[in-house]
Amino acid sequence: VQLVESGGGSVQAGGSLRLSCAASKDTDTYNCMGWFRQVPGKQREGVACIDSDGTTNVADSVKGRFTISKDSAKNTVYLQMSSLQPEDTAMYYCAVGGTSLSLLPGDYHIWGQGTQVTVS
Repeated sequence: VQLVESGGGSVQAGGSLRLSCAASKDTDTYNCMGWFRQVPGKQREGVACIDSDGTTNVADSVKGRFTISKDSAKNTVYLQMSSLQPEDTAMYYCAVGGTSLSLLPGDYHIWGQGTQVTVS
């Protein structure tokens, strides 16, 4: 499967963005699809994931501001980001993995190329 992220961009603090991750085929055969982010020089951080049943896990750092959802008919996962802050600035990646509801990057083995989010 191939993953293509979109929806990144520049936004002012307090604004919103919706990221999309389109998969080339059905991803419900995987345990989880996740969103991660990385700032240069820092480790990749798990943001949110959603399993084939629609159950989600959201990192405490973004809980209440970010929501993950999916449209299985479109093989697409979304990350709705609200109340964005400068510390949310990062490259955002989606990935599919084999461990249910994990936010550990090491549990994911197929990655997209990323989309940049900049909050000023």
